[in-house]
Amino acid sequence: MFDLEPQQAAGKVLFHFSMSLDGFVAGPNHAMDWLTGVTGRDGVEEEYIETTGAVLGGRNGWDRDPSARPYSEDWKGQIFVLTHHPEDATPADGVTFLNCDVAEAVRIGLEAADGKNLEVLSPTIGRQLLERGLIDEINLHIAPVLLGDGIRLFDNPGGRPIRLRHAQGSQPFAEVDVRYHPVAEA
Repeated sequence: MFDLEPQQAAGKVLFHFSMSLDGFVAGPNHAMDWLTGVTGRDGVEEEYIETTGAVLGGRNGWDRDPSARPYSEDWKGQIFVLTHHPEDATPADGVTFLNCDVAEAVRIGLEAADGKNLEVLSPTIGRQLLERGLIDEINLHIAPVLLGDGIRLFDNPGGRPIRLRHAQGSQPFAEVDVRYHPVAEA
């Protein structure tokens, strides 16, 4: 029903994450060790390396690990970190700290992406962009793990629901069925 076509470099703003089945994109304190042993479909990393021109992230994630890069050193693009305090951020090559409105950050990121996609790798920034209608597509890789705690993909208590439609398939408003079996701890 939902065969995924390869991602295209089309100047889109992508809200892109690996996510636990219960909706977390990072563990407590932005920990990412929960992804150890999780695999993706063949070629998915190369697909995003090819189609991503720039990345927009937030300061909390940056402060957790300033050495982290999307897709390891194979990806060569500009990283933008949105922060209210760029003066005390840890600098790094290829990283620009922005202190501006999120819409302006998207404009800057898309310009740097030069026709490729801008990936938003911050749940907080992604929520703000969704509320403003500035996200073109949400790309999720659902990992077979339940975290129970951490940083949610979309945390907006009291906010309005954001309705979505499938990007592929003949039923754009159908739910997606997944089936997992618990794995006994060794």
